[in-house]
Amino acid sequence: MPVRVVETSPSSSTPWPCSGGTQGSTMPQPCALLSAGQTFSGTQNVSNQQKDEAWRVNVQIQGCDLDHGYLCGTMEALNVPMADTPVVTFWEGEIVDTKNYTFFTDKWGATTEDDIRHWSQFPSFSPLQSMVENDGGKLLDLSNYQNIFMRWKEQYFVNVGTDCGLTIAGFYYVCFSCNDGSINGFYYDPNSSPFQKLELKTTSNGRSGFSFSSYELQ
Repeated sequence: MPVRVVETSPSSSTPWPCSGGTQGSTMPQPCALLSAGQTFSGTQNVSNQQKDEAWRVNVQIQGCDLDHGYLCGTMEALNVPMADTPVVTFWEGEIVDTKNYTFFTDKWGATTEDDIRHWSQFPSFSPLQSMVENDGGKLLDLSNYQNIFMRWKEQYFVNVGTDCGLTIAGFYYVCFSCNDGSINGFYYDPNSSPFQKLELKTTSNGRSGFSFSSYELQ
């Protein structure tokens, strides 16, 4: 949720297996750290040519359905200069799994060139790049990768109005580590500062929320 502006730690370089793999599946396998109720905390760098700035950010996953490549949650931005209160948004995500979604976005104003430019910011994407450039990675086997790639699209503001001075017109390219639960992301919006980096670490001590795959309410 960057400021509306018109501009005139990184994952491992080698993917590693996730636990609990299913034989014969090429989709990312379930990771306990990416499930309903998990929480994360970190920063989003919103610097531009005029100033350096970073906001503290909290994220909670509210739902996760790996079979359909879907997850959703809330994002809370703190110490936002133009807001009197933390700004909370609801987002929905697409999990790149070669079944439901590929590395090509095909919407939200992103071209394939934009996709490659942003995915290539993640070191763990490097071994996949040549295949992704051909067809979005439709034939990739992602079942043995420690990293799960996603797109997060904020849908609406939860506790403030649209006149809050922030924009949710863009979306995040996201790379999640099954190994330690860390999240790195880059925000894409042609009308915002480019490559605003999101860096989050898992903070979960307990779980709450719901899981679509098991229809579990907590």
